[in-house]
Amino acid sequence: MVKRSWNALLWIGFLLVVAAPVSYFLFFVRFPVTRDVPWAPLPMFAAGLAAIALGAKRALREPWMYRGRIAGPILMVLGVAVCGLFVVGMFVAARRLPASGGAPRVGQAAPDFTLPDQDGREVTLSKLFRPDSGAAAAPRAVLLIFYRGYW
Repeated sequence: MVKRSWNALLWIGFLLVVAAPVSYFLFFVRFPVTRDVPWAPLPMFAAGLAAIALGAKRALREPWMYRGRIAGPILMVLGVAVCGLFVVGMFVAARRLPASGGAPRVGQAAPDFTLPDQDGREVTLSKLFRPDSGAAAAPRAVLLIFYRGYW
């Protein structure tokens, strides 16, 4: 009787699939090029799922030699689930911004506010729009850009 050996491809593939989202959240999220579009874990997912598929195929074709006839399909389902959750979470759920009920609308007057400029001096919106230099001065226009960030 031939002793069956461990099917290393199954377990290496599953480790790659688990390492992909972990590496994204621990390492790749630090850099804008890999944070904004999480492309770096996708090849890890592909390599891991391919290794699981090859290991499961080998276990099903040669069950007398390799273990994993039951574990192979289970690990493949778990790997696809982890990959699917990551893809849906990163490309669908994370892109859905909450509704902004308090955001100003087009044409709506902006509320007066005071903020520091690049030199640290206080700048007030109402003083920018209506200068204090008298009636002869033409009113200046102010362009406000509202960027709704989501961090």
